[in-house]
Amino acid sequence: MERRSFLRRTTAAGAATLAGGTLAATATSGGRAVAAPRREGALRVDIVMFDGVEELDCIAPYGVFSNGGDEVAVRYVTTGRPGLVRAAHGTGFQVEHRWSPEQADVIVVPGGGYARREGGVWAEIERGVLPRALAAAPRRGLTISSVCSGAMLLSAAGLTKGRPCTTHHLAKADLEAQGGILKDARVVDDGDLVTAGGITSGLELGLWLLHRELGSDAALAVEKTLEYETRGTVWTGR
Repeated sequence: MERRSFLRRTTAAGAATLAGGTLAATATSGGRAVAAPRREGALRVDIVMFDGVEELDCIAPYGVFSNGGDEVAVRYVTTGRPGLVRAAHGTGFQVEHRWSPEQADVIVVPGGGYARREGGVWAEIERGVLPRALAAAPRRGLTISSVCSGAMLLSAAGLTKGRPCTTHHLAKADLEAQGGILKDARVVDDGDLVTAGGITSGLELGLWLLHRELGSDAALAVEKTLEYETRGTVWTGR
């Protein structure tokens, strides 16, 4: 299975448009750091969980990566004590794994509760533990990503300042005010930082990262399994 071959094959820095399950590159400019090639083996994906997380923000990428077969190892993790996490609409998630970014190739940070201005992302920003953990996490070979208002947790960690990014439409003004360079795209790939728009875009985030890391065949196979066609645009500065 090819790994990162898409990035190597791309002949021009570009934005990729997802339509009908296919990807086509078009030229653009700019670009930031690219995560170094990861070591061989399954793609290791950690999805960070916290009370008040939006259900679909974490379930959508989990579902995508879980259908990646033996090529992907995905799990929920927490910066707190392993146990029950209560999501925004009452769903309980039993999270068994502790935060350990050194063991991951990809970290996914979901959002939740941002529009209500209470709980979820707001509580995590105020508590400070997750933003501090995210700020300390970057290293070669690690991609940090977000879904929806999870980008505001990355912003609180200082990871989006001066970098292309996106988030839920209700949080875009705040993300830009805090130094993010907003791009009007479903997914914004800035190398070792990949952000996705509102709620359902977690599907596109997962499928794009599968495509980028494991190749187009892997992403298309998961699309077929889920009976889902990717939509929107992926902005990439390479």
